[in-house]
Amino acid sequence: MKLNSVYDCSILKLSKIHNRAGNITILEGMASLPFDIKRVYYLYDIPAGESRGGHAHKALYQLVVAASGSFDILLDDGINKKVVTLNRPDYGLLIVPGIWRELMEFSSGAICLVLASHLYDEDDYIRHYEDFKSYKNDL
Repeated sequence: MKLNSVYDCSILKLSKIHNRAGNITILEGMASLPFDIKRVYYLYDIPAGESRGGHAHKALYQLVVAASGSFDILLDDGINKKVVTLNRPDYGLLIVPGIWRELMEFSSGAICLVLASHLYDEDDYIRHYEDFKSYKNDL
């Protein structure tokens, strides 16, 4: 397995079709994303001051989009850290496997949309930071 870094995560400009009645963004696996979409979920009604995430994945790719509002994502590869702010529904953050992530600083009414490359698999999660550091060191 490749030892991914925070620099392998990237902001993707998503399609935006403008119409006087509003905009639409279309996401298609393997057409507009570098993976097939196997699962979609979204986070909402996050209380002020709360954070989400706090884990890494061994194999899962994700595209994270601020469908509404804004929030920050802390990316950590065990050596480097980077904070990315998402605040536009036509931009998404591609998170590659092997990256610890924490979502924080949610604005009121924020909606975080996540498109994932795999179905839910508890064995793919690394939920404790010390386990994550060990995992990265073993690669």
